[in-house]
Amino acid sequence: MAAVDVEDESILASIFKDSFPGSFPDTWRSNPDFTAYLSELSSFGLEKLSREPERLAEERAHILQQTRELAFSNYRTFIRTADCTERSHRDFSRVEASVSRLLDKLPGFTEKCRGFMKEAEEIGASRRMNSLTLNRHTEILEILEIPQLMDTCVRNGYYEEALELAAYVKRLEKKHASLPVIQGIVREVRQSTQLMLNQLLQQLRSNSQLPVCLRVIGYLRRMDVFTEAELRVKFLQARSTWLRSILAAVPDDDPYFHITKTIEACRVHLFDIITQYRAIFSDEDPLMPPSSGQVNEAAIFHGWVVQKVAEFLETLERDLQRGVGGRLDSLLGQCMYFGLSFSRVGADFRGQLAPMFQAVAADTFRRAVQEAVDKFQEDMNLYTLIALPSVLGGTIPPVAPSTQPGTLQPPMSLLDFQPLACFLNNILSAFNDLRLCCPVGLAQDVTRCLEDALKMVTQQVMVFHRAEESAFSSREKELFVQFCCAYAEDLLPFLNRCLQVLFPPAQLALTLGVPAAHLHRYNSLGCIDLSAVLEPLGFVLPQRETPPAPVPEVDIDAELSRLTFDSQLKEPTPDQNPASTRSGPADSEPEPGPELTKPTSEEQDDDEFSLE
Repeated sequence: MAAVDVEDESILASIFKDSFPGSFPDTWRSNPDFTAYLSELSSFGLEKLSREPERLAEERAHILQQTRELAFSNYRTFIRTADCTERSHRDFSRVEASVSRLLDKLPGFTEKCRGFMKEAEEIGASRRMNSLTLNRHTEILEILEIPQLMDTCVRNGYYEEALELAAYVKRLEKKHASLPVIQGIVREVRQSTQLMLNQLLQQLRSNSQLPVCLRVIGYLRRMDVFTEAELRVKFLQARSTWLRSILAAVPDDDPYFHITKTIEACRVHLFDIITQYRAIFSDEDPLMPPSSGQVNEAAIFHGWVVQKVAEFLETLERDLQRGVGGRLDSLLGQCMYFGLSFSRVGADFRGQLAPMFQAVAADTFRRAVQEAVDKFQEDMNLYTLIALPSVLGGTIPPVAPSTQPGTLQPPMSLLDFQPLACFLNNILSAFNDLRLCCPVGLAQDVTRCLEDALKMVTQQVMVFHRAEESAFSSREKELFVQFCCAYAEDLLPFLNRCLQVLFPPAQLALTLGVPAAHLHRYNSLGCIDLSAVLEPLGFVLPQRETPPAPVPEVDIDAELSRLTFDSQLKEPTPDQNPASTRSGPADSEPEPGPELTKPTSEEQDDDEFSLE
């Protein structure tokens, strides 16, 4: 039967607008029973149509009654049917889920099957390879044992065999560089080669003689890990490390002992290292100069020697600053002998020693002079002019002039004035220390230092005069004038004669290249400016109407020409202790104070001041 027409639908909608406000459900439109009933309904008359709802209600009640009876009589069947339907639904759901999972796993299963087939092929190939390996087991085992054999050779010192194994592994690497086993063997052999390199370098850092060094350098050249320039640098670095260990073992408590042992170690071991280097490496001058990109191998050794000499000079300067006592001449002799031995290898550094020792000698003398000035100041603070000092000087018999050349006797008149005697003793002690190592270049510095110290002494005398002048008696004033006269006429000229003995005018003139008569043109050169020192005391010193007759003195030039200054350096002895004639203050009087005494002939040496 045809579906409901649009016109019929609109009529039905207008009739049943209360029951269906919108439109009919879609399921009714396609239901043929609904269409047939509508057609039948449209053919009813009015009376029948008005009874149709009642009939439908009765029929509905009847159908419901039958349904209840059917359900009541067959409720077990309905329950079982429902249970069966539910179980069927669940089973179908599980089946559907299982099928879905199966469909999802099918691609993976397919891949696994393919992988299995591939692994089976690989297993087959591996089995064939294992069979081939079993047939070549002996040859393969020898190759696999190369790293272990290499390590054994290196640790036992069989470097020849180790180098042969390394060369064989290099050839093996070139043929089969892509094989992992060969790569592993090469890696382990390189580790053993590095261990061998460290052992060879460690041998160079020990006390190795020339044959051992030759053998080690030969092994390093065969290893081909360094260029020629790098090999030279490595050799010098390793030997420097060994030398530093030797020098570090020298005790550093006593500066003199430390520097003497350092000189001995450097002289012996540095010369050995240089001999070894020249025996191993050839530094002959090339016919053609090296190009811009090539290393000058000869300059490597020269730079190393210069560095070692600089390190030694630095150590020497540090120990000299710490103080070596009165053994400066012995130390200078050892250093000069060290430099002389190095002149045979073209590294003579004696020219650099003179300024260093000259500075140390000047500093030592300057400190001694300053101590003398400080002691003089302390003595002047405690000095009085009450006692009669002429008794002390009058008890000393006159001293006959010494016939020994180069010996100067201090003026005995200074014993009447304790501060001046002590000051002269301290200055002469400084001169004796300086005499042991007295370069000509110190003439100007020593003269200026001594002149400055004497000016300070003059100032101390003036301070004493200003402080005590108001309380001076006539006798004390006379004694003070005698004090100043002894200072001006005895102490200062004697110090000038001492300077001329230390720095002979003939030697100064020869060094400067001028006649000896022209030395006075060079200020502060071996002679104190007496006028500058005595200028503040001009009002105290007596004015003489006629110039005093010159004091008869020994002809300095003639006397100094007979002096034998031992300027040649002797070969040093380990414990050379230069002797100088010194003594402290005498205690013959109740009041403490230093004295100048006449020395015995056994205590007088050439070029030495007679002093106690």
